[in-house]
Amino acid sequence: MCSNVDLVRSLYADWERGDYSASEWAHPEIEWTMVDGPDPGTWRGVQGMAEGFRSHMGVWKDVHAEVQEYRELDGDRVLVLERRRARGRASGLEVRELRSEGAVVFDLRDGKVTRLACYWDRDRAFADLGLALEGRSSPQVAPTNAPRR
Repeated sequence: MCSNVDLVRSLYADWERGDYSASEWAHPEIEWTMVDGPDPGTWRGVQGMAEGFRSHMGVWKDVHAEVQEYRELDGDRVLVLERRRARGRASGLEVRELRSEGAVVFDLRDGKVTRLACYWDRDRAFADLGLALEGRSSPQVAPTNAPRR
């Protein structure tokens, strides 16, 4: 049986190749949330996640996420720190010209992702999770227990 971090790594291996077709990793009632950024919103279920993803990705081209770190937060959550690059389909503006260090939080249960929360603003992710920063990219668990949404 693979760990939650191993499961998330396998997802990113596919995604880094541009393959977003698999969904067997998702719980049927998954919640996919773009917490902040230019197109925030929440979608539910595998079909809803696919629709939200298509909507979000439709405004970008040349999308690439470079994983900086995988971190198991507890037995149910994995935090991924990533640096993003993309170009606006209409504007041509590159994301790296904006703040492009983000975070993704995976909530998992029984080998399935039940919630996927994507953050453009890494600091907001740390605050929501109750993590303290040491420098810009090395979070340390704070002594508080952040509530889950």
